[in-house]
Amino acid sequence: MSARLLAVNVVHELIRGPTRWTAIDKRPVIGPVAVTELGLAGDEQCDTRYHGGPDKALYAYAEEDADWWSVELDREIPPGLFGENLTTSGLDITGALIGERWRIGGPKTGILVEVRSPRDPCGNLSARMGIPKFHRSFVATGRVGAYLKVLSTGTVRAGNRITVVHRPSSGRTVGEVSTRA
Repeated sequence: MSARLLAVNVVHELIRGPTRWTAIDKRPVIGPVAVTELGLAGDEQCDTRYHGGPDKALYAYAEEDADWWSVELDREIPPGLFGENLTTSGLDITGALIGERWRIGGPKTGILVEVRSPRDPCGNLSARMGIPKFHRSFVATGRVGAYLKVLSTGTVRAGNRITVVHRPSSGRTVGEVSTRA
């Protein structure tokens, strides 16, 4: 099975988190979405000290990890629930190496991204899930998804193919870095 972009998610509504406003309420959009060096058109980040910027332009999460959480929590985990911009299918994000590069979409209109770091969630994720200190359990599993740097801009849409175009010969995975942080 080839890797695909299952959903492209942008902020639906800014909500008040436990300590500050948050843009964690991401939901799927239909059609192509422009991608710049700072992320998806129509999206935003509230606290740019921890989210956004060139090294955290996009947040990707694997459907397979969401499915694992769905069983673990006995609840549905729809695309965007964890605040991700890109929900993938058939791509092992937890096992992705820091520095790995992915082409999403075609060579002319798609984008090229690089895995930069695992997500390090805060209490806003716990509030969104309605589970006290959930963000700590989330990190402990290593199934946190990855922040991506946009190396080549373009557009993305649900259904785009994702191709790993470069995998470093050595290094640590997203899951390893997350659980050692």
